[in-house]
Amino acid sequence: MKAVIQTVHNATVSVDNNIVGSIDDGMLIYYGVAKDDDEKDVIPFFEKILKMRIFKDENNRMNLNLKSYGGSILLISQFTLETNIYAGNRPSLDSAAPGSKAKIFYEKAIDYLISQGYKVSTGEFGAHMMVSYVNDGPETFVLESRDLFK
Repeated sequence: MKAVIQTVHNATVSVDNNIVGSIDDGMLIYYGVAKDDDEKDVIPFFEKILKMRIFKDENNRMNLNLKSYGGSILLISQFTLETNIYAGNRPSLDSAAPGSKAKIFYEKAIDYLISQGYKVSTGEFGAHMMVSYVNDGPETFVLESRDLFK
């Protein structure tokens, strides 16, 4: 699994020119699943994201996690995070999980985040989406399960 996490002032996702998800201050998370990822790692992966102290406190230091900050989450499925772009000039999707597996992981992540009391907005799994956001900082972080679960 791989996540690109951005702190945002706002973020919106549209499908066919219709807004399907939006948040104000919080995290925009692009989430990709590899074919060799294990479903048992979904919750620990997102626990790590929720614990990340990436929001600024009153002293302008990254010292707050999402709960302390009081933010929301916009979670977007993003299979291209699991592509190989090093061999040749066209991305290879061979390592990305098939849609049926990725959707299970995505839905499990959504259920977990909601169960933890967060306001969660999402895109539409498998759809062509247009994402707009104002990145705060800009601050962007990448989390990979292969590094997290060594």
